Amino acid sequence: MAYKIDADTCTSCGACEPVCPVEAISEGDDSYVIDGDTCIDCGLCESTCPVDAISAE
Repeated sequence: MAYKIDADTCTSCGACEPVCPVEAISEGDDSYVIDGDTCIDCGLCESTCPVDAISAE
């Protein structure tokens, strides 16, 4: 189960991107996005997000 970033909640602060150990997070058009095929479900991004925009799918 991969993690997902809610585009409506994400403020594009970028806090999640550097903590991802497999570089599954990148900047999208309106918010950051997580590549579900690359995500290893570690949860580091969820605990780092200051606005709780990241959750498990």
